[in-house]
Amino acid sequence: MTVRFVTGNEGKVREARDYLEGIEPVEQIEYDYTEIQSDSLEEIAAHGAREAYAELGSDEPVLVDDAGLFVDALGGFPGPYSAYVEDTVGVERLWRLASEEENRRARFRTVLAYADETGTETFAGAVAGTLVAPRGEGGFGYDPIFEYNGQTMAEMSTEAKNAISHRGRALADFAEWYAGCDE
Repeated sequence: MTVRFVTGNEGKVREARDYLEGIEPVEQIEYDYTEIQSDSLEEIAAHGAREAYAELGSDEPVLVDDAGLFVDALGGFPGPYSAYVEDTVGVERLWRLASEEENRRARFRTVLAYADETGTETFAGAVAGTLVAPRGEGGFGYDPIFEYNGQTMAEMSTEAKNAISHRGRALADFAEWYAGCDE
């Protein structure tokens, strides 16, 4: 059986294939599911997975993810609205807002939702860091302002970033659970 990862991001699919290697093949599927408005990544991802599973047909399971940057001093903002904030306000303006705060702790969080004929399961991963002035040329999104152990995500190699990533942590939990389903 194949796990269908519903995303337009090939990097996410490569990361999922790394974690599921030897367990199950991963196929990228582009489908524009409805992204509900919620303060909960779990609710957003689970809704997307249930919709994608129902609409795409076949009995092969689907995997959907939702992620966000949660800034402590801003009450968790932008959280599940991170992509919208990045598109409308931008990373630099979010940094300017956070730079006024004494506490610049933040975390990236990802929730993966898996749906099949039996229902939906979710798996969360997070990585904690600190917001800093933009640095680095790599990565995407908020990577230039998110520092982990002295480096921004934009300064890290893809391998180093994936080794500590929030998505990787969620994928590791999912892979362990999924492998146990066959036992």
